[in-house]
Amino acid sequence: MPPLTRHLLDRIAQDGPLRLSDYMADCLLHPRYGYYTTRDPLGAAGDFTTAPEISQMFGELIGLSLAQSWLDQGAPSPFTLAELGPGRGTLMADILRATRGVPGFHAAMTLLLVEVSPTLRRAQKATLKGQDVAWRDRLGDMPDAPLFLVANEFFDALPIRQFVRADDILWQERRVTAQGTTLTLGLTGAAPEPALAHRLGDTKPGDIVETCPAASAIAAQIGDHIARHGGAALIVDYGDWRSQGDTLQALRNHAYADPLADPGQSDLTAHVDFEDIATAAAPACHSLLTPQGVFLERLGITARAQALAARLTDDALSAHVAAHRRLTHPQEMGTLFKTLALYPKGHRPPPGLEPAKHDSA
Repeated sequence: MPPLTRHLLDRIAQDGPLRLSDYMADCLLHPRYGYYTTRDPLGAAGDFTTAPEISQMFGELIGLSLAQSWLDQGAPSPFTLAELGPGRGTLMADILRATRGVPGFHAAMTLLLVEVSPTLRRAQKATLKGQDVAWRDRLGDMPDAPLFLVANEFFDALPIRQFVRADDILWQERRVTAQGTTLTLGLTGAAPEPALAHRLGDTKPGDIVETCPAASAIAAQIGDHIARHGGAALIVDYGDWRSQGDTLQALRNHAYADPLADPGQSDLTAHVDFEDIATAAAPACHSLLTPQGVFLERLGITARAQALAARLTDDALSAHVAAHRRLTHPQEMGTLFKTLALYPKGHRPPPGLEPAKHDSA
């Protein structure tokens, strides 16, 4: 039996059925057997591919949007440029390359990467060789300076809880339990959930609602810092304004897998509830939630794609055209992935996004 499966069965035998959030945390971040702590999950040899690995255009446009926001806020110096879950460092490398020509931007920045995986930290150090970078396991205390932050496919990997509406006011929580040596899902008894009071109006008995306490806590920290010190955060992920239904999924070898099978061997994610992030981030303002394809088109990805295509031929050109389509087309990543910005009152969101009506500067 795999050691992480034995560990989980032992926990269930000792403590009872596990919250999904506890199960996900062990599967992804167990110090010896966790998915992220033991491998590089990205690329053709891994289990999934993120936008920065698809094309340099994604990171370039993210970087220029943040840099313009920095200029719009008066080019503050110093400031912190941070990324949550930086993968192999590809996105940050593209951001830094695209912003080299922005006067004063690099001289004023302090680079901060939040990464728990030792394997990915090594990859980031290689990708960003020569850069002065600080790494942290969590966002933690930040310098009292404006924060310009990007989080691409970070929030979807944070552990979630799932609740099934039982009747008019009560909920049951889905938990991971065991039948012999097989992991399975069960339900707690029905009880009130004050944190879900706002969902009684748009759900009915039998509906599933997901919460992500870690996402709320991180968004609150980011929003509070930006409200007090300035800056902006660009959050790109898949999900929607409000969580609805069971969205927990596992990916292995670029194909869907059973989230309860082979724990620690698959990437576990869930759709992001952007309403929860925006609410938790107050008093910072938030933009309108915008499809990734629309966001990138507003920033000029097609013109950038055409400029790069002029230097390409044959297979390289075909791959480049396919990458542009994958990032922007509604049938690919263009609609499933969304973009949300956090920014201080009295300012506008970074280019490519529109302010929510109540946030208009």
